[in-house]
Amino acid sequence: MGAHCLTPLVFLGALLVLPQLLLASTTRYYTFNVTMKKVTRLCKTRAIPTVNGKFPGPKILTREGDRVVVKVVNNVKQNVTIHWHGVRQLRTGWSDGPAYITQCPIQTGQSYVYNFNITGQRGTLFWHAHVSWLRATLYGPIVILPKLGMPYPFPKPYREVPVIFGEWFNVDPEAIIAQALQTGGGPNVSDAYTINGLPGPLYNCSSKDTFKLKVQPGKWYLLRLINAALNDELFFSIANHTLTVVDVDAAYVKPFDTDVVLVTPGQTTNVLLRAKPHDGCPPATHLMLARPYATGRVGTYDNTTVAAILEYAPAGHIKSRPLFRPTLPVFNDTAFAANYSAKLRSLASPDYPANVPRWVDRPFFFTVGLGTNPCPTYQGCNGPTNDTKFSASVNNVSFDMPTTALLKAHYDGNAAGVYTSDFPSVPLVPFNYTGTPPNNTNVSNGTKVVVLSYNTSVEVVLQDTSIQGAESHPLHLHGFDFFVVGQGVGNYDSSQDPAKFNLLDPVQRNTVGVPAGGWVAIRFYADNPGVWFMHCHLEVHTSWGLKMAWVVNDGPLSDQKLMPPPSDLPKC
Repeated sequence: MGAHCLTPLVFLGALLVLPQLLLASTTRYYTFNVTMKKVTRLCKTRAIPTVNGKFPGPKILTREGDRVVVKVVNNVKQNVTIHWHGVRQLRTGWSDGPAYITQCPIQTGQSYVYNFNITGQRGTLFWHAHVSWLRATLYGPIVILPKLGMPYPFPKPYREVPVIFGEWFNVDPEAIIAQALQTGGGPNVSDAYTINGLPGPLYNCSSKDTFKLKVQPGKWYLLRLINAALNDELFFSIANHTLTVVDVDAAYVKPFDTDVVLVTPGQTTNVLLRAKPHDGCPPATHLMLARPYATGRVGTYDNTTVAAILEYAPAGHIKSRPLFRPTLPVFNDTAFAANYSAKLRSLASPDYPANVPRWVDRPFFFTVGLGTNPCPTYQGCNGPTNDTKFSASVNNVSFDMPTTALLKAHYDGNAAGVYTSDFPSVPLVPFNYTGTPPNNTNVSNGTKVVVLSYNTSVEVVLQDTSIQGAESHPLHLHGFDFFVVGQGVGNYDSSQDPAKFNLLDPVQRNTVGVPAGGWVAIRFYADNPGVWFMHCHLEVHTSWGLKMAWVVNDGPLSDQKLMPPPSDLPKC
């Protein structure tokens, strides 16, 4: 792309204020009716679960300091829950949403009211189903505006646009994962990626299903990027346009320019885009492309590319204009991923401080990766060998989902028979994590948790392993934001690596990519009582058991205790 077409961001000295959203600190009510709806993509029509008949689902629009109340009514045959991904849920774990962790699912014909506050967050998050693979179609954006009267710490955008990445399957994803779990093999991949539910013109029978972003020359646009895909991290770029990253996971960052953004499942990224002035470039069609970042993946992955169109108003006839495509990294460009991640830094300003734990009460070292389970004797399997099934684990413990909610068992003091508190803080059998895998790759199984005292300062080093191939794992922690204080390649060195940690302005996130063949270190304060899920946001790995839970006990003060369960809490 020609340098004359690039428009670097020049930050304004004056901070500009967003248009106001009615009232300060209010309660916003929504009703989510989960219903089946016939949707056609790629010339294939199938009935999919939707919220209010929309795919993607409706936007939650709120403001920092607001209370959000959402009544979810289940009108489909499957059990349903909704997770408000990234929302802190301070003392309101009953509204977090993961099935059998914080609640029993909402059964057919039943309803449940999610009730939570937006505290200390502004930017973009999203909501999605948290049962099996239902989030393939049950997802939508959460837009959190700053408190009334508080400006953005970047130029005021002319318009704000959610850009949600997803995956489309021509068959029911529930059937896909059910078959994979039965055979022990990898699941069939998606048939297309989508942008705002549309696959775009690069797929067969899809040219009319294309998202078009219409822009006016010289105007600023805030794109709220959300990766709601099931199983794929994605590179994203817009031809002939530079993007400025200003916010990730609803936390401001030091702005930086980039031609390519990397977003893992579970992550959000706000970027500023400046449309070209009238004389900046001749009339042309600029493609917005996304395709996977895939490292050491077992089996196959969807290696297709989704396209949308950046269209200058008034629209011209696309076929008569030059077509520009952006250049994306190769699918396994780990160097780009590491360099991109290293650019992310918190603002760490007086208004938006980075409250990084400087000391650590409880250090943990968790291996994350794949493994195996023996194949049942009565069947052959499609796993790594014909007598093994794929599995996944944290510290070689593959998490067994309970049949009742962990949070209720914790609240009632009735953990016996539901979970045990002996999750290992380090691997029980150390090995060369990124070297030659051990001969025995079988995992253990259990419903194990870590118990933390209130306000404990926690450090977790997440180490990828080479078992069944090293690969990146986007780890999501419910109930908290954490600071990414360090990352590296190879095996973590506890004697050398901590000296390189960034404790001044590390990025604040709720989902972090554990580097393929490397490690990442996070820190947080356990200041939110409840039971909090932590899992890989590649849905196949979650299905295979790459998940665990933290139990945070109440603090001594009244505002440090988990609220009582609501009266309409679903029963198992």
